[in-house]
Amino acid sequence: MIGSTVRQQAVSSIVDGKGPVRSDKNGVPADKLFGTNVFGLAEMKAHLPKEVYRSLKRTIERGDTLDPAIADVVASAMKDWAVSRGATHYAHVFFPLTGLTAEKHDSFLVPDGEGGALTEFSGKALIQGEPDASSFPNGGIRATFEARGYTAWDVTSPAYILDGTTLCIPTAFVSWTGEALDKKTPLLRSMQALNLQAQRVLKLFGHENPDRIVSYAGAEQEYFLVDRKLYYARPDLVATGRTLFGAKPPKGQEFEDHYFGAIPERVLAYMVEMEQELFKLGIPVKTRHNEVAPGQFEIAPIFESANIASDHQQLVMLTMRKVAERHGFVCLLHEKPFAGVNGSGKHLNFSFGNTTQGNLLDPGDTPHENAQFLVFCTAVIRAVSKYAPLLRASIASASNDHRLGANEAPPAIMSIFLGEQLSDVFDQIRAGGAKSSKSKGTLEIGVDTLPKLPKDAGDRNRTSPFAFTGNKFEFRAVGSGQSISGPLVVLNTTIAESLDYIATRLENAVQSGKPLNAAIQELLSQIIAEHGSVIFNGDGYSAEWHAEAEKRGLPNLRTTVDALPALEQPEVVKLFDKYNVLTPRELHSRYEIYLEQYVKTIAVEQKIGTRIAKTMILPAAVRYQRELAESAAALKSAGLTPDTKALEEVTQKIGELTSGIAALESASAHTAGSVLEEAKHCRDVILPALLKVRAAADALEGIVADDLWPLPTYQEMLFVR
Repeated sequence: MIGSTVRQQAVSSIVDGKGPVRSDKNGVPADKLFGTNVFGLAEMKAHLPKEVYRSLKRTIERGDTLDPAIADVVASAMKDWAVSRGATHYAHVFFPLTGLTAEKHDSFLVPDGEGGALTEFSGKALIQGEPDASSFPNGGIRATFEARGYTAWDVTSPAYILDGTTLCIPTAFVSWTGEALDKKTPLLRSMQALNLQAQRVLKLFGHENPDRIVSYAGAEQEYFLVDRKLYYARPDLVATGRTLFGAKPPKGQEFEDHYFGAIPERVLAYMVEMEQELFKLGIPVKTRHNEVAPGQFEIAPIFESANIASDHQQLVMLTMRKVAERHGFVCLLHEKPFAGVNGSGKHLNFSFGNTTQGNLLDPGDTPHENAQFLVFCTAVIRAVSKYAPLLRASIASASNDHRLGANEAPPAIMSIFLGEQLSDVFDQIRAGGAKSSKSKGTLEIGVDTLPKLPKDAGDRNRTSPFAFTGNKFEFRAVGSGQSISGPLVVLNTTIAESLDYIATRLENAVQSGKPLNAAIQELLSQIIAEHGSVIFNGDGYSAEWHAEAEKRGLPNLRTTVDALPALEQPEVVKLFDKYNVLTPRELHSRYEIYLEQYVKTIAVEQKIGTRIAKTMILPAAVRYQRELAESAAALKSAGLTPDTKALEEVTQKIGELTSGIAALESASAHTAGSVLEEAKHCRDVILPALLKVRAAADALEGIVADDLWPLPTYQEMLFVR
């Protein structure tokens, strides 16, 4: 099916093989590629004096304060290494509250006064940069005329070379007043808070001077690939990242034949090159596969420290987009680029531990006997229960609203899936004491040639927003296009608060003479009695669960506008301030910024939706209406009785489209007293008006002659050629 001129040219170039060029593997083994563009510990050891290297390593691994006296030595070595690999510039890379990556490039070259140039990079330039802070979102922290901002070198995240020319230095970004304007600074603060409180619990269990506790993360990234030429023939995709119009194709995902299917050759070539680029950057990607919807895929890494994982996630998204262009694709990271098919999430796998005690969320074979695990797991349960609205706010966006609860993502109700084994253990704790754990067992397949398989003690649950999956939790509600920093900040901080509560109670009990095990049993029983309502192992999509959740008092914050006010709750303000993660002013700035981003997103959708409907879809429908009318008139003049059902149907839908456009334009003419009121208007008036325009347009797509239809269709975009 090939329609209007622009659409015809785009589709024809792909069908005729004139579109994307396929690339081959470069033949270099992955282990030889890995980290080649990273100034990590191995390169530091090779290029730095021993004492300088040891000092840096202590900062990276133990959290010691960075010694500024070594900065010049490190900067010189880093510069020499980068220049030897072809770099000509350096950039302090930071993550402003746009959720994207920002960078300012400066050359290593300086004139030598004799007509030549030298390469220089000082310790001062390494440690601190000064980008303009006035043009980034700040939520009222800075006025436009107050432009000064600073970047500060984050030594715990290694520098790397990007695109062969630029040494990229991960940094924090703060205002002249020292307030966080970025995603990294609160994450580093929250990791400190988690470490401090977890250390107290470990000491209660007899661990003297335990190593630093680190939160770990691994984000499974879902995405769509669309042919580049079709993408640029869709103004809605270009402007908003999602299709505002598009009828459901004759075949979608209902056959369930795409999920884990054979990866198309052209897509595999893209994946191979993308992975090679990520390997060079030291990003440990592990898994690739087809996702549920046609045109949808997934990539997943191995766990890393949360700070590095967050930085790497930004690099993954950047690399995915860059490499896609080279293969004639555009990579879509919007949570719901196509209505009626699977949306994209970023399942955030989360745990915490250290090098000596290992993963503190590993239950072992008999979790009922593992008091240390039970304490840390209970802290997570309490955190999710007590701060459920905050957790929901951490993944709130206009785009994620389209995905949550849409039968490919968990509902907006924050609940925890523990599985059969742990649910039984915590039921026993609630009742007075855990005395047994269900065994994992063995799975017999019934085929002699196949081995017996070890069977987990419980099933998995894809409808749960926060699921325990053996030795970690999986936060399944995170949106595919967002930074994982925000959810990690919330998890680290709320769990730190729960550990603080638990440690304080246990310390007081032990000091008063109560045995530790008895104090633990009493405390955990109380916490589960108070917060066990958040545990749910059933079907999160069912209407029964929504009714049950309401009975349990679990909040169901369906939209971003419902969720973001949690950031203004006194309890949340106190939480972040107490653990030195976000000051009240910093937290309020994020509330303002995220609401503004919501309003701006809907405003862009309204404007481009109106323009496409008026200038592309309506003219195409009117042309078809004229063709039908002229055909009917010609038949009538020939003495025949024309069938005017198609003409009547098109005329009706044109009327609905025209009135819908008028209502959408009217809805945009609105002023409100606050950004929250404007956000509510966007949710309650503009989005419903946009849906009405879409309904008429999508109906017309199924009626209007294909050669007149101006937009590439779902059928053409979803099935990668």
